[in-house]
Amino acid sequence: MRINEVSKLTGLPISTLRFYERKNLIPDRFVQRDGHNYRVYSEEIVEFLEDVKSLLSVNFSIEEISLLIDELPYEAKKEIVEQKIAELDEIQKRLRKSKTFLNAVLEGKAKFQTEC
Repeated sequence: MRINEVSKLTGLPISTLRFYERKNLIPDRFVQRDGHNYRVYSEEIVEFLEDVKSLLSVNFSIEEISLLIDELPYEAKKEIVEQKIAELDEIQKRLRKSKTFLNAVLEGKAKFQTEC
């Protein structure tokens, strides 16, 4: 597949795909060069990029994703993922608290400056 096909299938702009390559987020196993030096992507790149998008959506940084792709030992990768899970648990806790507060505001039970 050419880069424009990958872009269409993943919803990622071509500039983002090139950025990912520069940041080594796309392993070499997914990209070859043809006789005209154009990038040719394997079919598996689509699923891989969906995984990258999922990681980004839960606040993994580009650097963290690079570490997960890298040849780190399993234990190091496990530690990165466990830390992110702990961060997500904390975010969920704060969101639940905020939602409870907002429901109390709607019900008129919260001590808040403005009535709804």
